[in-house]
Amino acid sequence: MRYEDDDRQSNNVDDRRGKGGGGFRFPGGGGGRGIQIPIGGKGGMSFTTLLILGAIMLFFGINPLEVLLGGGQGFPDIQLPQQQEAPRRTSERNPFDIPGLPGSEPSAQQQPQQPGGGQAQQVPKSEDAMKVFISRVLADTEDVWNRVFESFGKKYKEPQLVLFSGGTQTACGTGMSAMGPFYCPLDQKVYVDLVFYDELKRRFNAPGDFAQAYVIAHEVGHHVQTLLGISDQVQRAKSRVDEREGNRIQVMMELQADCLAGVWANLNDQLKSRLEDGDIDEALNAASQIGDDMIQKRTQGRVVPDAFTHGSAKQRVDWFTRGFKSGEMKACDTFNSGDL
Repeated sequence: MRYEDDDRQSNNVDDRRGKGGGGFRFPGGGGGRGIQIPIGGKGGMSFTTLLILGAIMLFFGINPLEVLLGGGQGFPDIQLPQQQEAPRRTSERNPFDIPGLPGSEPSAQQQPQQPGGGQAQQVPKSEDAMKVFISRVLADTEDVWNRVFESFGKKYKEPQLVLFSGGTQTACGTGMSAMGPFYCPLDQKVYVDLVFYDELKRRFNAPGDFAQAYVIAHEVGHHVQTLLGISDQVQRAKSRVDEREGNRIQVMMELQADCLAGVWANLNDQLKSRLEDGDIDEALNAASQIGDDMIQKRTQGRVVPDAFTHGSAKQRVDWFTRGFKSGEMKACDTFNSGDL
């Protein structure tokens, strides 16, 4: 990715490294469930079931999208205000001339929390450089999503990104390094242990700075879903079905976050010319390597599609690509797609 020394860093980074953590509880023990990238979970509604439910709803005059996404707002065609393109771009297309999404009620921007007491351990210089990089990526997500939400008269509530080492307390329970990066909708924060990026490179064969940026963009995509009310609707839908069908619903949500990450990559490059040769290939490789089928092959030697919670390698690549190529949020309606 193309960053300069004077590029803005986000103020919404809470560095808890060296502060210690908690026990080995999966998010959810504290009343909510974290949304993670690399680790699978449970639940999912089959496509056939969705079709049947959709037909019943339509018969009674109910919009299925309204029930699932809440308010029937979905992905309307909202034209965004004209923005001046970055000088290095030659495209005439306005980077924010895309359909928008309805936002949540305006609320105060979260301010970074100050780490608790105790003396922090010394952070290696390599991790300090990684913090700077992540802070710049987070700033880019803020710049893009602030403008998108503003375009339809709403305020984007910027998420906080927490850097931790080993474990840390969250509103969704105790977050552990082994879980990989995750988003907690209860406190609207993204949690990252930088050890994951070494794992991404060595264990998952997915090196590259844009692979790292993709991970952040995916988790911020979950934050966008939370602000739009999609996360709550999905959790309610999952609570009414069995494990297998709950997994299907969760896959739809995760693939939508992948697609939103692609939309961000498109708009961010048009706004700031961030992409370099090979960057998108890095993201696609990372999306593929952390597909459920790839992880299951590594961990258990066989693939169990009914246990997917994030989508296969092909699905994750396809949906990121849809978002990136279109630059439009309406391309990310996984819940009504005939082909995931």
